[in-house]
Amino acid sequence: MPAHAASSRRASAVVLRFGRFAAMGAVAVLLLIAGVWASWGTAQHVMLTKGRERGTVEVTRCGPKTCSGRYTPLSEGSLPRSRVVLEKSVAVEQGGAYTVVMKPGGDEAVRSGPAGVLYAWVPLGGALLLASVVVAGGLLRTRAAWVLALSGVALLTAAFVTV
Repeated sequence: MPAHAASSRRASAVVLRFGRFAAMGAVAVLLLIAGVWASWGTAQHVMLTKGRERGTVEVTRCGPKTCSGRYTPLSEGSLPRSRVVLEKSVAVEQGGAYTVVMKPGGDEAVRSGPAGVLYAWVPLGGALLLASVVVAGGLLRTRAAWVLALSGVALLTAAFVTV
């Protein structure tokens, strides 16, 4: 085999390896960005509560996707409401009372406190688990994959236990 063919084959292998690394790295980063993006829609209301209406909701009715109930304010300037809406999840049940933060400009509330924060970041936990598979299989970085996977499992477990 000529030397030119061997060096050409080595160069092709390097280019393919770099291409795989770049593509899998981009997929892993995209998964993590999507997890943060999906979580931030709710997490911003729960984590940045300064100036937001805070109170409690006594859930009186639950439908297929939402639960509703009477809102009792806890913060200054917040007004009582006869009906606010919470996203229905395993963490919200009829007859329960929950501390909430109101989303601006409507009657939609999100759970607050440690349970609300952890529940808001659940999509990121799933993204961490998915990214760990990409990092392990596509990038061949097993230690980094274990860190991502264990972080995702810890987040999901904490949310499950707290909620």
